[in-house]
Amino acid sequence: MFMKLAEALLLRSEYQSKIDNLHHRIIDNLKVQEGEKPHEDPNALLTEVMKLNDELCTLVKKINKKNNETILADGRTLSEALADRESIMKKRQILSVIASNASQRDFRLTHAEVKMYATMDIGKIQKEIDSLSQQFRLLDTQIQGQNWTIELE
Repeated sequence: MFMKLAEALLLRSEYQSKIDNLHHRIIDNLKVQEGEKPHEDPNALLTEVMKLNDELCTLVKKINKKNNETILADGRTLSEALADRESIMKKRQILSVIASNASQRDFRLTHAEVKMYATMDIGKIQKEIDSLSQQFRLLDTQIQGQNWTIELE
């Protein structure tokens, strides 16, 4: 059976959520008061979560293989583009936190208190954030477009 890579990514996310849910249900039914029965059989839940985890592992291997084989128009593999996208997103998050903290107002109660000032050029940082945001959008659009055209076995 074939599916688009994007569908496989959605299925991966669904499997991950389901595994988390099953894990919590196991924990919730792990102990009961003497004489009581659990709401659900934790052994059956464990069997289900282990099976689903194996299916997830197989799916992730197929996704990773396809990401390594797929070459984008700019010559990068899809795996490389995903790593670049993650790096751009992380840089943007770091700069956003810096800009946010530096932009916080200095609330002094009296003029005798120490005045605080930003040690970095916030305007320059904001321009870099905007540039990274644009790079992220362009790369993400390219990746998402490929995800809906690539067949995954």
